Amino acid sequence: MFRKLILVFMLSVLILAGCGVSGAPPHAAVATERPAAGTTIRVTDGLGRVITLPAAARSIVSLAASNTEMIYAVGAGPQLVGRDSFSDYPESAKSVQDIGGSMGKYNTELILSLHPDLILAGEINPPELVAALEQLDLTVYFLSNPATLEEMYANLETVARLTGHTVEVGELVDTLKLRVAVIDNRIKPLSSAPTVYYELDASDPTKPFTAGPGSFMDMLIQRAGGVNIGAGLKGEWSQISLEELLVQNPTFLILGDSAYGETPEKVAARPGWDALTAVKNHQVFSFDDNLVSRPGPRWVDGLEALAKLLHPGLFN
Repeated sequence: MFRKLILVFMLSVLILAGCGVSGAPPHAAVATERPAAGTTIRVTDGLGRVITLPAAARSIVSLAASNTEMIYAVGAGPQLVGRDSFSDYPESAKSVQDIGGSMGKYNTELILSLHPDLILAGEINPPELVAALEQLDLTVYFLSNPATLEEMYANLETVARLTGHTVEVGELVDTLKLRVAVIDNRIKPLSSAPTVYYELDASDPTKPFTAGPGSFMDMLIQRAGGVNIGAGLKGEWSQISLEELLVQNPTFLILGDSAYGETPEKVAARPGWDALTAVKNHQVFSFDDNLVSRPGPRWVDGLEALAKLLHPGLFN
């Protein structure tokens, strides 16, 4: 039941956020020339608002785990004074003040007491929350979700600009691009791609939730040289019937819900699932969903992990 509540919450928040940004500009920030240290920073965020900082933010509150990971990745971790309850990576983030976020509820009094120069929100946060925080005279930058790895790099550069780490982010992005290029170069010559079922929640194994079209997982599975069988469904987070799953008969089953206790052994024991080719061939794998569900630099880790699962012979 808890897993269902969490999934329902995620779906409702993502839908609400999506409605609020329907007319938003592209993911990358719009800015003037790169400022010298201490000069004013003006950027346009994902809600189309011009955000002005007198200088790079020195005290930051993150409202999303993906934002927290980007803050640390660009070298701004020591500037983080508050983070949402789900920010658990890197390990040092756990020692930063928890400002809430469970079921979308944040401790605004605690946020105010931290005196942040900048609050970094994401698409998991509805625009109404952004407006409420702004009414408290807080500066909030809304970072839109990237749809591609290339847009993720742009988000990293935006976070670096807001926090004063433009030098470090150049090296980071170059390294990420090199790692992705290795995957791309090995996948490109392939003439066929295995079919993949990515599981999000199988509380009801007769109609589990899977990654649909336009989801982060869908994009990364394709980039890793696979075919997501959920790509033909409706919505980024969709249910698929066991009957349809049997028809699609994917080559691989990847358990993004392994953190909830799902295992290859449990999958094999589900009624009817033993007829699937992936189960018969022992091609069912537990997977760290955070690597693909959080739109940040660990997407590259997730891409590498997926590519090695789907094409082990290319990465020996």
